Amino acid sequence: MASLWLTGDPEADRLLDDDPFALLVGMLLDQQVAMETAFAGPHKIAERMGGLDPRRIADADPEDFAALCATPPAVHRYPGSMAGRIQAVARAVVDEHDGDVTRLWTDGDPDAREVLRRLKALPGFGDQKARIFLALLGKQRGVTPLGWREVAGAYGEEGAHRSIADVTDAGSLGRVRETKRAAKAAARAAKG
Repeated sequence: MASLWLTGDPEADRLLDDDPFALLVGMLLDQQVAMETAFAGPHKIAERMGGLDPRRIADADPEDFAALCATPPAVHRYPGSMAGRIQAVARAVVDEHDGDVTRLWTDGDPDAREVLRRLKALPGFGDQKARIFLALLGKQRGVTPLGWREVAGAYGEEGAHRSIADVTDAGSLGRVRETKRAAKAAARAAKG
């Protein structure tokens, strides 16, 4: 399995590579900011907290954690609201999966529909975000529950350049950005 290249920052990418909870938090943050900014967020938190322990995050004082997320460079464009979402996801991982995010896709040898259901049950994970994360797991982490490509939908397609699941270097990041720009332009034209 190749190392992840999601941020362009070797240290941030190494954390995403080594820590599935970091990857989940990066996916949570992937909205209203550049993809590489979102996925660099877990590294910022880990540096400021001396690690990225779901229990410590879940149990942190909400005001203190929000301040930590807002410290420049901020973890996200909306650090206060995203701090609450990060803590909510950490709490779900702790309470429902004993602090081990991999249990989302390993407990009971689930098929892809069950993994998708579990992902969508997490705070801040709607259908699209859950499908993109399932594709990311399948394409880049070797997590391939039965039916994962079909359940991930267009995000699971081989050779697609639709989402962070398809980013493996600066060139593929550019192709994903171009696909997103084209989709937005088509949507605007359809409204017309």
